[in-house]
Amino acid sequence: MRTPPSLVSLAIDAAVLNLSRFSDLSPIPDHILLDLFLRTLRAGKLTEKILKLFIATGNDEVLSLIQALNIQHVLTPVLPTSKSILTISIPSEYGELF
Repeated sequence: MRTPPSLVSLAIDAAVLNLSRFSDLSPIPDHILLDLFLRTLRAGKLTEKILKLFIATGNDEVLSLIQALNIQHVLTPVLPTSKSILTISIPSEYGELF
């Protein structure tokens, strides 16, 4: 008969499913943080926001793994939003939008 998963394992699994709701991972112990990062990768849940959370912890093992796997921030270009800089021509078939 299989032994049931530990409470820590169940908590990490639940955290992986809800990582987008976290704002800070620094209180999590280092050994659990590394396991959480690995499970996040396996689950395909690593987003830009979640990556920033892990980087912000400053955990050496997690940072080394990020570097070893060549995981990088995606730099999204920011378009200017000032009317004096950006002029958009909207075809008349779309009507007035603003």
